[in-house]
Amino acid sequence: MKIFLICPVAKITPDEEESISKYVSLLEDNGNTVHWPLRDTKQDDPTGGLTICRTNFQAILDADEIHIWYNETSGGSKFDMGGVFMLTEMLGVKKRIVIPNKAEVKDDAPKSFFQVIKHLEKKTF
Repeated sequence: MKIFLICPVAKITPDEEESISKYVSLLEDNGNTVHWPLRDTKQDDPTGGLTICRTNFQAILDADEIHIWYNETSGGSKFDMGGVFMLTEMLGVKKRIVIPNKAEVKDDAPKSFFQVIKHLEKKTF
């Protein structure tokens, strides 16, 4: 199975990177192919981010599942989540959505990006 992992890159903390790395290893140890942007998308981008966005969106299109390591402060993650929303909600592209760190997210807002992503996850199980 091909999995794209939406997660923080630019402002990732060492603890978060370690947790995500363990999660990616678990997925790969189970025979999955994971596109982890921190590792698999070249971050040195002279186009100012355009190439990063294209690389990630192509990998999202190619993936069977989208896993979202939710971090409210990650701007790149929000951009990628917006693309996934467009694909699944507006264009009807079928992708299973998984939020591996859902239990760790503190969000009781009546409306938020996290609420939207939880809706997408429920819809795809």
